Amino acid sequence: MPRIRDIARVCKSKNAGPFEVTIDIMFDELETFRRVRDTGVLNPALFARLYGVEAQDVLFTEYEPGHAFKATLPRLIPAGDIGDTDVYGAQQHAPLLDIDIPI
Repeated sequence: MPRIRDIARVCKSKNAGPFEVTIDIMFDELETFRRVRDTGVLNPALFARLYGVEAQDVLFTEYEPGHAFKATLPRLIPAGDIGDTDVYGAQQHAPLLDIDIPI
C-alpha cells in the first residue's frame, strides 16, 4: 500500500497565523487525486487524531482543480510561545508522510 510520501507531489505545512497551521497535500494527476479522495482516508478525523485536536476544529478542503487537499487546524502552542519547537510551522506535515493510502 503506498504512503502519502510515495504518491504526493507535495506535502507541506506552514503557519496560518500564530494560532493555526495549514497543511497542503498535492498530486500531479487528477486521477491520483480522485483515487486518494475516494478512499476517504484524508478527512478531518485523521488530522484530529494525528495532531491532537478536535475534528470539528479542522477546516478540511478538497480542491479538485489543483489536485489538492488542505487542512487548517489550531496549533497546540502558539507560534513563538514558550515550548514552541517550530515557529514557522514548516515541519508539521511529517506525521502525514507515513499514512497508507489503499489505492
